[in-house]
Amino acid sequence: MLNTGALLSGLGTGLSLIVAIGAQNAFVLKQGLLRHHVFAVCAFCALSDAILIAAGVAGAGAIAARAPWFLSAMRWGGAAFLIWYGLKSFRAAARGGEALRPEGAAPPSLAATLGTIAALTWLNPHVWLDTVVLLGSVSAVSSDRLAFAIGAMTGS
Repeated sequence: MLNTGALLSGLGTGLSLIVAIGAQNAFVLKQGLLRHHVFAVCAFCALSDAILIAAGVAGAGAIAARAPWFLSAMRWGGAAFLIWYGLKSFRAAARGGEALRPEGAAPPSLAATLGTIAALTWLNPHVWLDTVVLLGSVSAVSSDRLAFAIGAMTGS
């Protein structure tokens, strides 16, 4: 039987982290407003977050302790990606015409959309810090790590 307190703690922590609108959430919201590949994007994010939360709760912090280069690689790779994505978005905004209107150009393919959300999820240091590092650390003091992980995954 799962510990209800640990489950609710994970749920509350997961919900508190999802409230912040980062690059991943902004893209999901945009896809929802445009009604482009919404189910696939949400399913991809839910599965990715579940994998990352499970890794954090299972002790991925130990990997970082044994391989210090891992955090550096994640930090710099993520920073490079976010700079590229920010510049791309800035250029699109400067050109104009990027309003969230469904009419006009055809939506990007499912593959292109999933490629973008994959990059925004797996290359984003904010996602890794929230799911693997923070939730992994908080779960370490939980009385039932499995219940905490299930709660956090539900919140996410």
